[in-house]
This record gives sequence, C-alpha cells and structure tokens, in this order.
Amino acid sequence: MSYRFYFKRLFDLVFAMIAILALSPIMILIAFLIRIEDGHSVFFRQARVGLNGRLFQVIKFRSMPVNTKNVPSAEAGELKVTTIGKILRRTNLDELPQLFNILKGDMSVVGPRPALERQKDLYELRDKLGVTKHKPGLTGLAQIKSFDGMSDFEKARFDAIYCNNITFFGDMAIILRTFGYLLRPPPVY
Repeated sequence: MSYRFYFKRLFDLVFAMIAILALSPIMILIAFLIRIEDGHSVFFRQARVGLNGRLFQVIKFRSMPVNTKNVPSAEAGELKVTTIGKILRRTNLDELPQLFNILKGDMSVVGPRPALERQKDLYELRDKLGVTKHKPGLTGLAQIKSFDGMSDFEKARFDAIYCNNITFFGDMAIILRTFGYLLRPPPVY
C-alpha cells in the first residue's frame, strides 16, 4: 500500500526526469523533423480525462496536419498523417512529450490511458469500476494487452485489474512489457 500512496509519485518523477534527459537528443531530432516537414507547431495538445474526471491537456508530438479533428486512436487510421507522423505513430514516439505531463502531475508512468472527452462510455465504465480515482498513465495493463483492438468494456476491466493491484514490481513488469508491445507489428483492422 505504501508504494501506491507514497512512492509511486516519487517513482514517476525520477523515471520522467531520467527519461527526458536520456531521450532529449531523440526528442530534439523529432521536433526538428516535424518543423522541417511542414513548418507548423511541433506539439499537439488535446483535452483528456484525468484523475477524478478532471480535464487536462495531454502533450504529444504532432503527427497529423494542423486542425485535424480529435478522434480516439482506433479511428485515427482514417485521418491524414504526415510523413514523419507515420514513423512517430508506428513507434509511439509521438507519446514522449507526455513525460512532461508526468512531471506536472497530470499523469503517471503506469495507469489507464487517458480517454478523450467524447469517450463517455469508456469513462462511465471506468468510473463504475473505481478506475477514475487513479491518474492516467503513459502505459498500462490494457495498453500492453492490445488497447486499440479492445472494446471499452475490456479496457475498463484491465484498467480496474491494474488499479486494484498497484505495486512497484507490477509497474516495472508493465513498463518492460511495453517495450515488447512497441516492437510488435501494428494490428490490421
């Protein structure tokens, strides 16, 4: 219990700071490539549902043209993606700026992925299962179980399993399994 309530935030801060320092050359290169490709903003901010249903602005590297509509990731395949954006989305490198969301305290390294405002069914299921009492994460149990191919019920169920069993070693296992998830070929729908 002490990890969940006291040390998880410390772990998040240390992890995010080390990751930002280690990955800063890659992040600078990505920012440069995005800027060169179309000359617009490097970052994309999007309202997401966080702890206790509060909205926050998630930060991502921009992978689509400016003014593209906001849709859940499962529907994003229908939208135009920039050339660098294709690489960023395939490798999930577009998610790296969320390390700053972790530093700010809006997110955790491990937790349920933050939902869009319009994903009301997912939010309601999570709320019934007590998931909304936990910070959203950069990765999570549902994420490593093929998040984008799941129903809202399956996502909420895996999120609840995680939230009811938060441990340091569990978080470490999810982080390590995330690397395996990132190396898999993308699903075909």
